[in-house]
Amino acid sequence: MPRVKSTPVTKRRRNKVLKLAKGYYGAKKLLYKVANQAVMKSGMYAYRDRRNKKRNFRRLWITRINAAARLNGLSYSRLMHGLKLANIEVNRKMLAELAVTDPASFTQLADAAKKSMNN
Repeated sequence: MPRVKSTPVTKRRRNKVLKLAKGYYGAKKLLYKVANQAVMKSGMYAYRDRRNKKRNFRRLWITRINAAARLNGLSYSRLMHGLKLANIEVNRKMLAELAVTDPASFTQLADAAKKSMNN
């Protein structure tokens, strides 16, 4: 029996990889073997960085909250502790948004946190 190379299936698989490598530099977009390595590596980076993006945004929010809290005479940790004691449940994303866009309402939250720590 003749050997079957399963050409249509193989060609489809290779074209799928080359399509994913479109826009890469040099041989990475032209040669299957190099393109396959590049696509696999970029997939690993994408998977890792989808998780790192969440981490980076949380760091950004905390930095913004800390800056606004210090303008109100508190540190970040004391502000968060005071809000917890006052039973004010606002997540960091919204606190950072308030700190940037609406400083007056952030000041009200900071005052509530101060009051709850003094009692």
